[in-house]
Amino acid sequence: MCSHQLQSATADRGLPHIVAAHPEQGWTLLCDGAIVFDDTGELHADGSVVPPHRAPTARLTVAA
Repeated sequence: MCSHQLQSATADRGLPHIVAAHPEQGWTLLCDGAIVFDDTGELHADGSVVPPHRAPTARLTVAA
């Protein structure tokens, strides 16, 4: 793992970068050990979970 800490990115250190991407499976591994899922959920290296946070479908714009 790198020196990035969860939710502590600063301007001088930047944000965690992608270590492995598997779009066919729907997930990406970041250098801080976090796994980010295409459904916007996250699983952090410390075991904490961020549930998917999708926009309500009523707010989505539909193209004709």
